[in-house]
Amino acid sequence: MTDTVIRSPAADPSSPQAETTVFGVILAISGCHLLNDMMQSLLPAIYPNLKTDLHLSFGEIGLVTLAYQITASILQPLVGLYADRRSNPWVLPGGTLFSLAGLAVLSVAHVYGLVLLGASLLGVGSSVFHPESSRVARMAAGGRPGLAQSLFQVGGNAGQALGPLAAALVVVRWGQSSLALFALLALLAGAVLWNVAVWARHHGAARLALAGARKVSIDLPRGAAGKGIAILLVLIFSKYVYMASLTSYFTFYLIERFHLSVENAQMHLFAFLAAVAAGTIAGGPVGDRFGRKAVIWISILGVLPFTLLLPYANLFWTGPLVVVIGLLLASAFPAIVVLAQELAPGRIGMISGLFFGFSFGMGGLGAAVLGELADWKGVETVYKLCAVLPALGLLAAFLPNTRRR
Repeated sequence: MTDTVIRSPAADPSSPQAETTVFGVILAISGCHLLNDMMQSLLPAIYPNLKTDLHLSFGEIGLVTLAYQITASILQPLVGLYADRRSNPWVLPGGTLFSLAGLAVLSVAHVYGLVLLGASLLGVGSSVFHPESSRVARMAAGGRPGLAQSLFQVGGNAGQALGPLAAALVVVRWGQSSLALFALLALLAGAVLWNVAVWARHHGAARLALAGARKVSIDLPRGAAGKGIAILLVLIFSKYVYMASLTSYFTFYLIERFHLSVENAQMHLFAFLAAVAAGTIAGGPVGDRFGRKAVIWISILGVLPFTLLLPYANLFWTGPLVVVIGLLLASAFPAIVVLAQELAPGRIGMISGLFFGFSFGMGGLGAAVLGELADWKGVETVYKLCAVLPALGLLAAFLPNTRRR
């Protein structure tokens, strides 16, 4: 008697269904990314409250961001490397517990040390979530990795945009203790991620094997792939240090220069982060169609005229300028991640962890340095100096050209 093996078509790399894009999984991951990053973005959204209640300096605010970003950045490449060698999708629902704990601590943090602890726990939650979830998004991508990466990342951008809005509507009115209510969102995310982990366990390995079979030819000599990844990391530095100036200090800039209320300043921050979400949606699909390099070039260098104008604009023009800046800058990241994955095939988790972690780290380091600069020279000086960072986009000219074999 012979055994009969029943194989799922989606799990068979030779099946045409394995080439399809599994939108249900991508949208589930994107929705959890929204919940995760909304919880994470509550931290910078309550900075004005923390500064007033705990009498913090800009430098101390920057150190809070640094504590969060360091735990979020250092662990991410390690989590991604482990996932490449021994995939364990069950870490996805488990990682949400760290975010829950972080918000619970922040809700009762009335001394600076507890604020740092809560921020660090939030960072650990991100370090567990992002590499494995980005890897699952690639599993579900089929032949459209740019689109999958954009849909995954736009969930995070939407969550970052909703964080300040939630803070303005809830935390500013009901106080720091109301953060505990948002911690309950971690339980919802954990339930969804449990089902995603079940799908990844049954179908993910075969679909990743198929993705690895789609070879990418690099039009540069051997070793140039490493140079390309190094250039991409420099562009991440440019992008995220500038983004840190807006996510951490834009509300203070508006309050100090234009005398806006905290609520109105938070609404302007929400508009910027909403533009970031819209730009992320466009970046991946455009890269799939016209090439990653073109998107990166336009996104990083193309934003330079607008960043140079921002420090000298009045309140009327400040809003449109930051919206354009958000749209252009955000379109780069999906293309950067997918291009890096193509340059290092077989290391999707490690590359995802490296780029997410490096972006978090540069954001945290930038926030700390810019906070000290704001204490020393004023917050307006921060935007005048950061305005030139997108000029590093000229390095995109030296990125390798890739083509499907």
